[in-house]
Amino acid sequence: MTDLSTASTSVSAADGADRRKSPYDLAARVAEREGERYVLHSKHLNEMWVRVLKTIGYDVGFTRGLGPYLWDRKGDRYLDLLSGWGVFAVGRNHPAVRDALVSVLDGEMANLVQLDVSVLAGILAEMLLERAPWLEKVFFANSGAESIEAAIKFARAATGRPGIVHCAHSFHGLTYGSLSMNGDEIFKKGFGPLLPNAQEIPFDDLEALERALASREVAAFFVEPIQGKGVNIPKDDYLIGAQALCRKYGTLFVADEIQTGIGRTGRFFAVDHYEGLEPDMVVVAKALSGGHVPVGAVLTRKWVFDKVFDRMDRAVVHGSTFSKTDLAMAAGIATLDVLKNERVVENAAAKGERLLASFRKMAEGYELVADVRGKGLMIGVEFGPPKSFKLKAAWNLVETVNSGLFCQLISIPLFRDHKVLTQVAGHGNHTIKLLPPLTISDTDCDWIESSFDAVIADAHNAPSAVWSLGKTLAGHAIKARMSG
Repeated sequence: MTDLSTASTSVSAADGADRRKSPYDLAARVAEREGERYVLHSKHLNEMWVRVLKTIGYDVGFTRGLGPYLWDRKGDRYLDLLSGWGVFAVGRNHPAVRDALVSVLDGEMANLVQLDVSVLAGILAEMLLERAPWLEKVFFANSGAESIEAAIKFARAATGRPGIVHCAHSFHGLTYGSLSMNGDEIFKKGFGPLLPNAQEIPFDDLEALERALASREVAAFFVEPIQGKGVNIPKDDYLIGAQALCRKYGTLFVADEIQTGIGRTGRFFAVDHYEGLEPDMVVVAKALSGGHVPVGAVLTRKWVFDKVFDRMDRAVVHGSTFSKTDLAMAAGIATLDVLKNERVVENAAAKGERLLASFRKMAEGYELVADVRGKGLMIGVEFGPPKSFKLKAAWNLVETVNSGLFCQLISIPLFRDHKVLTQVAGHGNHTIKLLPPLTISDTDCDWIESSFDAVIADAHNAPSAVWSLGKTLAGHAIKARMSG
């Protein structure tokens, strides 16, 4: 494991002990004001989000997290299948990541000098490029969205072209450039005009891609190897075919691995599932942070990088103040060490295979389960209209009010009755997505399988608690629509 302390200036044991005895205690302050959690957010932050949490019963006040588990204010334990939208690949508060961060703080490192370079950034870049040997350069950023913005700029600078192409149902972030490539209109409404020369095409459609690239005005094609909004997996030949078309028309092929990367799909990168797939840029973030300090990165070909930073007077034409902070770099290094030392990626592949098999067996027995898809521990369970008359009537009741509402009838009982935290895979979507920490055990898989089976079984009985919840949520949706 990389020894982060070697990059620091040595300090005396007495000085280190004095710092660790600091009276500054944020945990005590949090505990003192825990009762004001939702009041503070309603008053000073996003009141609408607080209202959502209270409406669906998620206002339990989580106070602790460890590995794949969360505990609420009452001490109840939950299994976290959301993992901060995929951030906690190695679980919450992994001791190796925490130790790495402490070693940086105790080392009194010369952080963010700006008129120097960071040893830790060099180490992390080296480690990432070992996983993508066809790429030679890394640009660090603070988030996935910021990394996408960098990739857009790099692509335009490298090719001299204005166009960018993305897929329907895509999600690349919510800053202006990334938002311009968002496949869901709800995120765009009210924020226009967006970036010009951004074109949307259908996902998993090579003919549409070739039509878009034929003008030879497209700088880059951005694609998620598996789309996060819906867990949509392309046909086996799509990504290789897309790469060939990009090379044919001089367009850069950019793989957005912000959610799929760092072991999520049972390989280090999702593109590793396809022999010969070597994107011109690979964008990562989320799990690279270890869940503590935000970090994103663009892995790219040297010639692309050199087109951006082509002279000494252009050495700072793109950058970000906090992009290579020592804490972020340390978190990334420790996370990659954990993945290797604890065989986390291999665990993701094995546990994913088990869960997919279990969910597919459920699909055979439950008519409401329309499809099951995924790779590794990125899994989508899609629900669809039933055939039986009684269930069809109940389905139509909730779906007529709000498309995708049925998934809440699964996710809310999972949370309330079985202490399993999940998410719907997108606005108006009928898929529940599982993004658990990659460290889950067979016991955790038992918990997942029994909980889903119980809730889905209840949904096949009408009337039942699930459909009673549906009437309640439909009522809330109607009131919200009328008040809006």
